[in-house]
Amino acid sequence: MTEKKAAGSSAVRMVEVTEDQHGQRVDNFLRTQLKGVPKSLIYRICRKGEIRVNKKRIKPDTKLQSGDIVRIPPVRVADRAEPAKASDGLLNKLEQSVLYEDKDLIIINKPSGLAVHGGSGVSLGLIESMRQLRPQQKFLELVHRLDRDTSGCIMIAKKRSMLKYLHECLRQKGRINKIYHALVAGRWPQRKQRVDAPLNKNELKSGERIVRVHPMGKESVTEFKVLRRFSKDATLIEARPLTGRTHQIRVHTQFAGHPIIGDEKYGTDDMNAAMRQFGFKRLFLHAAELRLKLPDGTPLQVKAPLDENLAAAMQRLGKNVADSFDSQEVIDG
Repeated sequence: MTEKKAAGSSAVRMVEVTEDQHGQRVDNFLRTQLKGVPKSLIYRICRKGEIRVNKKRIKPDTKLQSGDIVRIPPVRVADRAEPAKASDGLLNKLEQSVLYEDKDLIIINKPSGLAVHGGSGVSLGLIESMRQLRPQQKFLELVHRLDRDTSGCIMIAKKRSMLKYLHECLRQKGRINKIYHALVAGRWPQRKQRVDAPLNKNELKSGERIVRVHPMGKESVTEFKVLRRFSKDATLIEARPLTGRTHQIRVHTQFAGHPIIGDEKYGTDDMNAAMRQFGFKRLFLHAAELRLKLPDGTPLQVKAPLDENLAAAMQRLGKNVADSFDSQEVIDG
């Protein structure tokens, strides 16, 4: 990024698009340039023609070219507190949670309870913490997201070129395989290997986001496989989302009649309470594995181990109920 004019809170900025930013949408470019500015305000100043590229009006989805000059007007936002400082304990934990790293990509085993980014009452998230952990790294951006209470594999790009490559892979089915493990209530049927149910995202008056199966929703498909049974109380399953909808696995398991243990939004209070005695005190949804090809064609397979608390709870559950899983089990109902 090269600025043609000194910038300040009350100054128009003329920013030159770098080669690394080539192909980026204007709205995404502005979200980086105007950190903390609401998306609605970014779209408004685009519509009003206050954002210009090479002196011309543009739309938010316009793709930028290397060398373009973007006019960015002064934008007033409410003063925000300085970003929270990550504790030494969190930074050490994240350093130990690195599963894979090269010059372009980091894959982290995200701890449960850590939001992927700050905002909406969260002062510090994974990406802000990683920028503090790697202060010398000029570019660090999330490739995708995980719910706050979901643990496991998450990708962080160290270069915009890698971010663009992985986003393109995510848009094409089968190029990146995400494999999750979930402990669900009851006996998941062996023959239930696929849930194809459209999902619709709504926001309640309280501001809470809720997702429901709805015929007018977006296409949503998840494949499932039984990994282990714990009598009739619970089943450990593998879930492979073929689409990337918000809360997809959580809602599809609920729709199938077997909500995820520890899910306070889509689960059942009685079952969650019963499983707490074994140590299941949070959502049991874990991004266990990622499979993809790097830009040079090298296959990459990364696995994330369960955290100690979940692993211990699984062991206690196995000792207290009859473990009846058989890999040659006859298909049941």
